[in-house]
Amino acid sequence: MRTTRGAARRQSKKRLFKRAKGFRGGRGKLLRTVKETIVRADCYATRDRRVRKRDFRSLWITRINAAVRNLGLRYSEFIRGLKASNILLDRKVLAELAVNDQKAFAEIVDTAKKALSELSWYKK
Repeated sequence: MRTTRGAARRQSKKRLFKRAKGFRGGRGKLLRTVKETIVRADCYATRDRRVRKRDFRSLWITRINAAVRNLGLRYSEFIRGLKASNILLDRKVLAELAVNDQKAFAEIVDTAKKALSELSWYKK
């Protein structure tokens, strides 16, 4: 008896085309290009999960730097002051405070400034 694999092949193709939904042109309609595109898309997805973390950290640092400079300090000095005053807030939380609660952020910056001025090597 001849085996046609009809149902299994249809399910396999359906699964691939479902993953390629929204791809443009033949990348979403032709089986061979769909397979190639999905492999490439998986590679990009794997890589970009790590890149996303870098991008967000960079964004948070930029936001913190902008807010800190308005209060008369540089980013690196601010981070050094936080470490000296044992404030253990991460950059995500600091960026959120800088954007949404300037008053609380200003108090944190003042605390960092005081801790920085107590360090022997720091002169400003």
